[in-house]
Amino acid sequence: MHKARSILIWALVSLCVIVLITLPVNLQTQLIASISVVACMAVIKGLNGGGTWRLVALAFGTAIVLRYVYWRTTNTLPPINQLENFIPGLLLYLAEMYSVAMLALSLFIVATPLPSRPSRAAKLERFPHVDVFVPSYNEDAHLLANTLSAAKAMDYPADKLHVWLLDDGGTLQKRNSNKLLEAQAAVARHNELRQLCEDIGVNYLTRERNEHAKAGNLNNGMKHSSGELIAVFDADHAPARDFLLETVGYFDDDPKLFLVQTPHFFINPDPLERNLRTFEKMPSENEMFYGIIQRGLDKWNAAFFCGSAAVLSRKALESQNGFSGISITEDCETALALHGSGWNSIYVDKPLIAGLQPATFASFIGQRSRWAQGMMQILRFRFPLLKRGLTIPQRLCYMSSTLFWLFPFPRTVFLFAPLFYLFFDLEIFTASGGEFLAYTLAYMLVNLMMQNYLYGSFRWPWISELYEYVQTVHLLPAVISVMLNPRKPTFKVTAKDESIAVSRLSEISRPFFVIFAVQVIALAVTIFRIYTEPYKADVTLVVGGWNVINLIMAGCALGVVSERGERASSRRVRVNRRCEFGINGKWHAASIEDVSVHGARLHVFDKELDQSMVGIEGEIRFQPYSGAEMETLPLVVRNIQSSDGLLAVGCQYLPKSALDHRLIADLIFANSAQWTQFQQARRYNPGLIRGTIWFLGLSLYQTSRGLLYFFRSLRPEREEQRELAKAQG
Repeated sequence: MHKARSILIWALVSLCVIVLITLPVNLQTQLIASISVVACMAVIKGLNGGGTWRLVALAFGTAIVLRYVYWRTTNTLPPINQLENFIPGLLLYLAEMYSVAMLALSLFIVATPLPSRPSRAAKLERFPHVDVFVPSYNEDAHLLANTLSAAKAMDYPADKLHVWLLDDGGTLQKRNSNKLLEAQAAVARHNELRQLCEDIGVNYLTRERNEHAKAGNLNNGMKHSSGELIAVFDADHAPARDFLLETVGYFDDDPKLFLVQTPHFFINPDPLERNLRTFEKMPSENEMFYGIIQRGLDKWNAAFFCGSAAVLSRKALESQNGFSGISITEDCETALALHGSGWNSIYVDKPLIAGLQPATFASFIGQRSRWAQGMMQILRFRFPLLKRGLTIPQRLCYMSSTLFWLFPFPRTVFLFAPLFYLFFDLEIFTASGGEFLAYTLAYMLVNLMMQNYLYGSFRWPWISELYEYVQTVHLLPAVISVMLNPRKPTFKVTAKDESIAVSRLSEISRPFFVIFAVQVIALAVTIFRIYTEPYKADVTLVVGGWNVINLIMAGCALGVVSERGERASSRRVRVNRRCEFGINGKWHAASIEDVSVHGARLHVFDKELDQSMVGIEGEIRFQPYSGAEMETLPLVVRNIQSSDGLLAVGCQYLPKSALDHRLIADLIFANSAQWTQFQQARRYNPGLIRGTIWFLGLSLYQTSRGLLYFFRSLRPEREEQRELAKAQG
């Protein structure tokens, strides 16, 4: 009876919605309705309405969106007998419908995400055997030493913790390669890492052949280990001490649990954050996924494995013959297979690892190309919508995660659509200026407001559009390639721990300047057409305004591809730990102010030190999180400066033993609370108006900076041409 009543209520509500959406009204009425809805949403947002009021605001917005879809479908498509208008018009329509579909999936997933789970580190009673896998391919030994040391130092019974370095860079296949240099490098790596693992006290494991990339490497690790649980960390993802305490206990709560996933937190900015200088004040791009979307997926038992910072059940993995390897995104594919087999997942929204992001724009694009191609392979080979064993919500969640990577297609259409009218006078969107104001502008405003409702302090206005635009230029051919040949892509390791010594343009920046130039020309054409064709001024203004938005985005992208040089070779993390600084046989009271993977900056409470100390070896003595005894770490002084009445001493580590690597890891990675504090300090919502004004200012500055880099890059070519001319003369 209750079920029948619910179905009846849903049927009546659906009927009312359909009537409202299709109700024929004049332009003035539509305009008043749009203004009213926008005003209501703004009032609810201004009053910080949450819970039911949040859903009411989203419902109002959904009504405007659906009204726009109905009008767009029935009134704006060009006649089919005008193919030159109809074909690009249909492409634009499909791009908009894709955006609406992704908005609908977002609403379903994150309208009411699960709250963050409370800490359970103090409640862990059973300590199962855990195998920690650190898969590696070509990473530097110093980077691996930090990660392995941090993993070894996790707060967990030593006899139950087994750390494995899974080295795919020193396989027998590589050591016996016909290419002499490659073989010698593999042998040297094999010997170096085996000795490193012996010193740190972890297990070294390689295999005969590099088959099935990362999935094959992990499965080889499973064959040689026996722990009940498996924790996976990328080579540059160092765990905090409480990682296992916060995750392992969930497996006792649910015998069908296969995954506990935690966020990926990064101590260095991605290329956009670094070049735009937003890392310290704006939430990182991945925080929208790990702070909101994964919690939304978790609500529907669809939080998936992200390749690292996770604990998995060996029993569950063995039920599916280990990690899946058909696609190059083995993590999501593995989760899809296990969810389809009735296993469950959990997401713990607390940063418990610290990793490194690609530093250069080219490496960033390479990483995203792999993600996009892998998700397209999953869409092609596993098609989640029809995957057996998944619940309907899980199907929708996985479809959202895979379909998202089709964004290069609609982004390309949105970029070039205004140019069809401005350059070729094609009418691909049949509407007057008034209709655009009442329907399209209202839809755009409501869409922005809904995004702000959903993601708030996790994603500022226009930032998603910028990230998608800068990726679209190079991801579009990558996605098309995998569609034409889904088995072609191969797993490529993303370069990490890079540094850029000199400011320069990215090697893949040229297309962005070409697009920017075309849009500047389109702006000039807009002004010319308004002056010469005043009878079309309303439509030309609308299309020209669209092009201006694209121009603002393209200008900001010029700053993104203008790589800033950095003095420091690694990112510094602020800490505040008391220590003692020893040099020339004397100890000085000091504090550790910031640290990196290579060195630390100290504040020393003794003015006797001077520049003569630079280059002299010393040491710091501090209490690690792992125990009560003071430990000593050797280092060398690199610089000394006066700072607020103290001496700021820049030091470089001189690790000489496994203990030294553990102390370095303790300084940087042991305390997970610092990552949470850093994230919380950046999370605030500037609002739609302030956020838009801020982005406009950012774009203007980055446009000028990008053009300056461009003209500077031409100087060497000009000088070279002059020298060539002189030589020929």
